[in-house]
Amino acid sequence: MATQVSGKGAIIEPKDGLSYVRGSTEIPLSEATIGEFLRSTAERFPDRPAVVFREQQIRWTWKEFAEEVDILAAGLLALGIVKGDRVGIWSPNRVEWLLTQFATARIGAVLVNINPAYRLAELEYALNKVGCKAIVAAERFKTSMYLEMLQQLAPELATHAPGDLHAARLPDLRYVIRMCDTETPGMLTFSDVIEQGRATLDVVKLDEIGATLSCHEAINIQFTSGTTGNPKGATLTHSNVVNNARYIAMAMNLSEQDALCIPVPLYHCFGMVLAVLACVAVGANMVFPGEAFDPAATLAAVAQEQCTALHGVPTMFIAELDHPDFASFDLSRLRTGIMAGSPCPIETMKKVVSRMHLNEITIAYGMTETSPVSFQSSTTDPLDKRTTTVGRIQPHLEVKIVDPVGNIVPVGETGELCTRGYSVMQGYWDDEAKTRESIVDGWMHTGDLATLDAEGYCNIVGRLKDMLIRGGENIYPREIEEFLFRHPKIQSVQVFGVPDSRYGEEVCAWVVLRPGEQATAEEIQQFCNGQIAHYKVPKYIRFVDELPMTVTGKVQKFVMRERMISELKLQEGKTA
Repeated sequence: MATQVSGKGAIIEPKDGLSYVRGSTEIPLSEATIGEFLRSTAERFPDRPAVVFREQQIRWTWKEFAEEVDILAAGLLALGIVKGDRVGIWSPNRVEWLLTQFATARIGAVLVNINPAYRLAELEYALNKVGCKAIVAAERFKTSMYLEMLQQLAPELATHAPGDLHAARLPDLRYVIRMCDTETPGMLTFSDVIEQGRATLDVVKLDEIGATLSCHEAINIQFTSGTTGNPKGATLTHSNVVNNARYIAMAMNLSEQDALCIPVPLYHCFGMVLAVLACVAVGANMVFPGEAFDPAATLAAVAQEQCTALHGVPTMFIAELDHPDFASFDLSRLRTGIMAGSPCPIETMKKVVSRMHLNEITIAYGMTETSPVSFQSSTTDPLDKRTTTVGRIQPHLEVKIVDPVGNIVPVGETGELCTRGYSVMQGYWDDEAKTRESIVDGWMHTGDLATLDAEGYCNIVGRLKDMLIRGGENIYPREIEEFLFRHPKIQSVQVFGVPDSRYGEEVCAWVVLRPGEQATAEEIQQFCNGQIAHYKVPKYIRFVDELPMTVTGKVQKFVMRERMISELKLQEGKTA
């Protein structure tokens, strides 16, 4: 078998018939912090467009954006936020989110991404797990009343002065910084912090702090659902996300001439790294259509802002293609972008290329714990490779596909995908045991089942564990099961995924009720509403007398899944 080797010992194509590849090291890793990363781009392209938030009517050049980041950083310093402090951000896609991302990094604070769909129990756990000193929160998003939920968890806000919160249920939290200018007892407004920053701005001081920061220090915590029932805080460094963004941008062939439409959420690696930091890497313009995904708003942003690139999970592209006014939008300038976040239907990928002019769109694969991208197709890969695989290995990374005992499997055979290199997270925050389980000798065990072909292209074929992905959201059934066990009528429950043409997968639950009890699917769903994120609420609920088991007592979820697919007449879509 021929072996393609390029860029200082890279093994792009598997060697000796084994499923192992190693990325190029020709382009060296950057040692820049996020603050230095932004400053470099602002100095190179000061007057080029950098940020557009269409709903908020904000347009900044790179110079203006960097200046606004410094003002917020100064404001956070004035509050007493210092290096290492954790600052939560709980908001849909708003300019305050973007500013907080960079302002915290500028002073060495750790940004904690709070999922916009979180409810009370999840919010309380996340804030306490990492010890957030401050949280920046929107007033509300859709049906989630963020400030009301914070007031429920911390009723002490009503009597404590802003910045002096001492809440029994949130003992580490001192500052609640709300978006919009309405005064709320116990809370600062975002404008208050900005004004404090303007009054105390000292760029020399910020630079002095920046000089003490290392690119290998933690800068971001992103929660991923855990099989133990609680989310795990994947802890990422400047180096993790800066370098991943650089190589992502290169694979897309992105430059300062491009404008990227960003309908994906900022709280997720897709928005924060594949979109925002990739744009910072090259000076491309970031265009945000709105607070949340809307197909019409996205199409309008692409047309009116003359976007050349577009990101999205498959569900988003499907909604855009199916929009009744699709033909009325001028998408002719589109060229590149990324489809990722969940398995990409091959037919959808072909339509995106043919109908949306995205001839150079790429597919990316990874996980939050690897910053996130490990594999990505390039703009020059043949269309069949971009529609049936997730591309080839990214620079400075190694990947092996292993069997259950850790042996590398032959090319073409299925095994668990393991990643090693700069992108692997520091670990799960305050959870050494889970970190040791996931990272062995530097190898991140992804839990994903994959194959490598003879040319080094990767295909994700399933998941080692029973995680499901709904519209780009990773969902671990155990977390939902443990919540449903709280229902007084439920004796046992098993949650699993079934195919869905729109979201990729939907949540299904099989429920065994306690003797003598009766319940409806609507009752169980209502029990979930407002307590767990909406996307975790089971769409399909079946009441059964018993669960299918093996002779050793293990539940057979694959049997349940097959029965539901047959009963609901669902079809598995072909994906890359």
